[in-house]
Amino acid sequence: MDFSQLPPINAALNATATALLIVGRRLIQSGDVVRHRIVMMAAFAVSSLFLLLYVSHKVSRNFENTTFNVEGWAKTAYLVLLASHILLAMTVPLIAIALIRYGLKDDRPRHRRLARIGWPIWMYVSVTGVLIYLLLYPFNPPAL
Repeated sequence: MDFSQLPPINAALNATATALLIVGRRLIQSGDVVRHRIVMMAAFAVSSLFLLLYVSHKVSRNFENTTFNVEGWAKTAYLVLLASHILLAMTVPLIAIALIRYGLKDDRPRHRRLARIGWPIWMYVSVTGVLIYLLLYPFNPPAL
């Protein structure tokens, strides 16, 4: 496999997870628990595939980072975005697994309580993952 093709694939997986999270939330708001479960399990599967491919890409590049070639306030804003994305991304697998467990056990009070915190975090990580891809690849100015 050509690992250099993984960044746009990973961005597409993040975008897909974002769409699934939105659909899943709308389904549960309308009371459709069965379809909510299916869609949220799909969001978890897509996010899990993203994580597998992301780690594969990092390993294939010996954990080398792609630099965002800007300076000043733009660089600071990017680094704040990246730091918040990374810190919150570390929580998503744990939150998602707990949400799945509560959902499958039909422990709705715990599931709802955690989802109020977990859903926005998962959404933020998915959306910022796409934004970071765009900044590092198609919109990244050439290095000076």
